Amino acid sequence: MNTRLTRYLPILTWGREYTRSDLGNDLTAAFIVTIMLIPQSLAYALLAGLPAEAGLYASIVPIMLYAVFGTSRSLAVGPVAVVSLMTAAALSNIVEQGTMGYAVAALSLAGLSGVILVAMGLFRLGFVANFLSHPVIAGFITASGIIIAASQLKHILGISADGHNLAELVVSLGSNLGGINWITALIGVLATGFLFWVRKGLKPVLTKLGLGAWLTGFLVKLGPIVVVVATTAAVWYWGLDARGVKIVGVVPQSLPPFTLPSFSPALLGQLLLPAFLISIIGFVESISVAQTLAAKKRQRIDPDQELIGLGVANIGASLTGGFPVTGGFSRSVVNFDAGAATPAAGAFTAVGLAIAALALTPLIYFLPTATLAATIIVAVLSLVDFSILKRSWAYNRGDFAAVATTILLTLALGVEAGISAGVLLSVLLHLYRSSKPHIAEVGQVPGTEHFRNILRHKVITHPSIVTLRVDESLYFANARYLEDRIQARVAGDKEVRHVILQCAAINEIDFSALESLEAINDRLREMDVKLHLSEVKGPVMDRLAEQHFLHQLTGKVFLSQYDAVQGVLA
Repeated sequence: MNTRLTRYLPILTWGREYTRSDLGNDLTAAFIVTIMLIPQSLAYALLAGLPAEAGLYASIVPIMLYAVFGTSRSLAVGPVAVVSLMTAAALSNIVEQGTMGYAVAALSLAGLSGVILVAMGLFRLGFVANFLSHPVIAGFITASGIIIAASQLKHILGISADGHNLAELVVSLGSNLGGINWITALIGVLATGFLFWVRKGLKPVLTKLGLGAWLTGFLVKLGPIVVVVATTAAVWYWGLDARGVKIVGVVPQSLPPFTLPSFSPALLGQLLLPAFLISIIGFVESISVAQTLAAKKRQRIDPDQELIGLGVANIGASLTGGFPVTGGFSRSVVNFDAGAATPAAGAFTAVGLAIAALALTPLIYFLPTATLAATIIVAVLSLVDFSILKRSWAYNRGDFAAVATTILLTLALGVEAGISAGVLLSVLLHLYRSSKPHIAEVGQVPGTEHFRNILRHKVITHPSIVTLRVDESLYFANARYLEDRIQARVAGDKEVRHVILQCAAINEIDFSALESLEAINDRLREMDVKLHLSEVKGPVMDRLAEQHFLHQLTGKVFLSQYDAVQGVLA
């Protein structure tokens, strides 16, 4: 019972070992991350089409719940750009933005996503995320970053524009350029430029001044706060809101409220596919960051428990006025670099955000939405990586096709269509590759018991023996290909009397492949050729032993390829 509790409640493991030193490190990290999260949370709520306070709410209870159920000691959970965009894309097709129904739908989306993640964790279905290849994820994030940046230009310019893909956004922006509010544009452009400079240029300046690495990093992370304070003060002092500059306005001065998602079957049915996609994308992004950071400290991440941790965090968001959340790359790296020792850093961050929600929200009344848009643009453009196209083209044209198709479809049709196409393409590419496994004819390396490809090495072969190495598990998609390869090799060679399949790389043989092996055995028997197997793995042998195939096999099963050749020559 104790083991099961610690598996599902990792806090029982690290909590027993918590020290005063850990407390100091966690408080320091929480302070820095809290400063970073305040403008980010507000901005991502704007991106999701929700009131600014929803971003704060989505960053409080979910972080606390993840601290209890999550296994990463550095992951910072909350709203992220891609998931916020997917939330807006999913909800805008169902309910009108700005309505109560929209907020309830966001709660429902978070709750449904949480249930999906928890179910996947309990049933150990984390492998489902593997169907999203890295090239597809990279392509999707790149395209999403472009769409997100384009969608925020309306706030930078102070105009109206909408659209779910790049073409719609460009057309809408172009048709409304005549209504640019030049004061808003000035604020937006200056804020964006300053944030880019802070990210790229401030650190070298501070380093030249002789400031330490910690202080330099801290001051760089203060960049967004400086922009928020400066632009808010400017709007308040000069009354720019009266001149058309859009501001955040009234933000409730309260802790996250208790909320309930909708249980309407009709609404949940419409949200099911978006929730599943958000769950998978969020999990892939989160687990990638968590494992990368854990490896640096030789810590272990349990993917199935991570699913549960993220799922509970999303359920918490649905019950406290939030929207879908996951582990964020930038804030997790900041959390790690700031010295976070345990998930308690996340809980302390939540406390800091709760204090901000209670005490600081009146101060952001005059915060211009252009500033939040600038924060989003600077954050997401760092995700855009077109170098993946060049690298995938040089390495594998199939992966290049997956990247390019995902980017183009996401830009042209929107995020849901893009990622759905990417998943489908990943699966199709896998099936295509595995349907034509590498099958090498091998021979003996002189003076050894090793066997290598006859096309790559000078090896010993025998006219009466064909030895084939199959470098893939055998299943329904590639079994017929093996049949055809053996038939083509043996049919035209009258000297062949033995075919040996070297099975060292075969981890599994499904029922379709078993039937193909039976067909191969029968056809070779008709040609007066014996079929032999070598180096069959234990689990595969156990499955074969339960069937009649081994009794009908015209040849034998050998422990090694060398024994097989020597056995048939004897």
